[in-house]
Amino acid sequence: MMKDTRLLIADTDAAIRGIIRVSAQEEGWDYSEAGDGITALKLFRRGAYHIAILDYSLAELDGKIVCRQIRKSSTIPVIFLSTYAGEAERLAGFTVGGNDYLLKPFYPRELIARIKSLLSLHGHAPEPQRILARGGISIDLLSHKVSVDGRSLTLTPKEYDLLLFFCQNPSKAYSRDALLNLVWGEDFYGSDRTVDTHVKGLRGKIQPYHDYIVTMWGVGYKFEIYAAGQ
Repeated sequence: MMKDTRLLIADTDAAIRGIIRVSAQEEGWDYSEAGDGITALKLFRRGAYHIAILDYSLAELDGKIVCRQIRKSSTIPVIFLSTYAGEAERLAGFTVGGNDYLLKPFYPRELIARIKSLLSLHGHAPEPQRILARGGISIDLLSHKVSVDGRSLTLTPKEYDLLLFFCQNPSKAYSRDALLNLVWGEDFYGSDRTVDTHVKGLRGKIQPYHDYIVTMWGVGYKFEIYAAGQ
């Protein structure tokens, strides 16, 4: 992602701010936090931001008032987070200059997708993700280089494809047939033992994180990150 992307996060609920903070960190974005409307406006006036995420019901000054003040000097996208699902509240949010309105509780990935869409529409398009990190495993998506705790690995093309698939889809169980279709392709003709062979090879190469690839008896495999493995 673009390293200069800066978010203004303003929500009365510290837990909500924490969720957005973690998501921003995963994307490599910078951010400032406020728990009330007055602090949010002070931060906005002192810094430069690419997008603002505002609690509709902020303390001190509510989100609508903050958005109105932002609109006096800036056209940055504004996303409202709200517990109010009514039409009147939604329309009020858009009327004061909001660009999007998301109900709480929300899916963090959906919020990130909305942020990226608005950034792109406002000329601040994100760069493609370069590094995918899962626990002690890092995958360079451009060079296809894989490392474990900084140690470079040599993988076969299909071992790389399988590891990448696991890392992109953690905590989900897949049958051997599903993995053959999703990783090898529908045109692959061969035994599902092919999956077992490649899993065994991967486990041997990603030590000490071999336990990340979990055998689901009677099902198949899943990729799960354990603190003990780190």
